Amino acid sequence: MTPRATPMSADDRRTALIDATLPLLHEHGRTVTSKQIAEAAGVAEGTIFRVFESKDDLITATLEHAFDMQPFLDDLRRIEPDQPLRAVVSDIVTHLQIRFRGIFELMTVVGMVGPPAARKHMQHHREEAAAVMELLLAPHAGELACPVSEFVHITRLLTFSGSHPHLSDGRILTTDEIVTTVLDGLHKGS
Repeated sequence: MTPRATPMSADDRRTALIDATLPLLHEHGRTVTSKQIAEAAGVAEGTIFRVFESKDDLITATLEHAFDMQPFLDDLRRIEPDQPLRAVVSDIVTHLQIRFRGIFELMTVVGMVGPPAARKHMQHHREEAAAVMELLLAPHAGELACPVSEFVHITRLLTFSGSHPHLSDGRILTTDEIVTTVLDGLHKGS
């Protein structure tokens, strides 16, 4: 007889199901089945419906989790600020690209044209991210041709558009291309 798994709290089970569902959404989109989710989570299919009302509720919770900016903010805060300017900007752009590309891919595969309704009003998270980036770049303010806040805005916009497969005509910019553009421009010089 197989020993019974240690019981989980409803919150832990909810988290485990969301964690199991996210890669399946990337693979199958909204056509993922509750059976596939249960198998990936290592639970009986009925367990899903003890925690979520429906598969759609689980998918909605998983999308909300994927749009959560806290892991991204935590990654930004781990950037070493005592690096040369180019290294700081490269680290910022790398984290922005990972975030944007992951979200764009997920939105495409599940047929979304915008963030979940509950995330549309989360302007304060974008402002928090901008503040973290500005803090990282503040020691280099004298090396920039514009205020740090403007530099962050431009870098974020270029990274967003350069990382979006449709906006970039399928020609995604590399981290180095973005960093070189914002720091050196495209002017050849004399």
